[in-house]
Amino acid sequence: MSKNEEMKAFVAELKTQFKIIGLFLVIFWGIEIINQSLFANSLNFFGIMPRSVVGLRGIVFAPFLHVDFAHLLANTLPFAILGWFVMLENTKHFYVVTAISALFSGVGVWLFAQPNSITMGASGVIFGYLGFLLARGYFQKNAPSIALALTVIFLYGGMIWGIFPSDPSVSWLGHLFGFLGGVYGAKLLTSK
Repeated sequence: MSKNEEMKAFVAELKTQFKIIGLFLVIFWGIEIINQSLFANSLNFFGIMPRSVVGLRGIVFAPFLHVDFAHLLANTLPFAILGWFVMLENTKHFYVVTAISALFSGVGVWLFAQPNSITMGASGVIFGYLGFLLARGYFQKNAPSIALALTVIFLYGGMIWGIFPSDPSVSWLGHLFGFLGGVYGAKLLTSK
């Protein structure tokens, strides 16, 4: 492959990655606009309700729902940046890590969160990206993965405190299990 062909392939892959991230963000924002303007936040009942059969649906829907625009805004930039970092080695990793992180986070919240609560938001997935990026550096032990892990620590290292209980209105369990899902995803994708 010539240098020109390599550059075209790189640019095409970059466009694909930005489209994927952009599509997710459009879905997040579109759902929140519809939820706020047409449903008076009643779509939030599709979040995770612990140990309730109907609450299981939240494992699928919760990452797309947010408490309000401030919650969504707080998740937007970390989702875009860390999600893109997940794609850097292989765009398909984004889908695998997103699914595993959402599943781990959702099941963890469903099993262990306070009764009569509803949990929602993309932060479990975001913490999954954090776990994946840090663990991939450890598992791969190559310069690019380690450099990316160090970059992530520099940019988002303070997020790690979110896996511990602090604010009762924040689902630290979702963060913790999402992070563990990301670590599992790193191990799974590194062993291939």
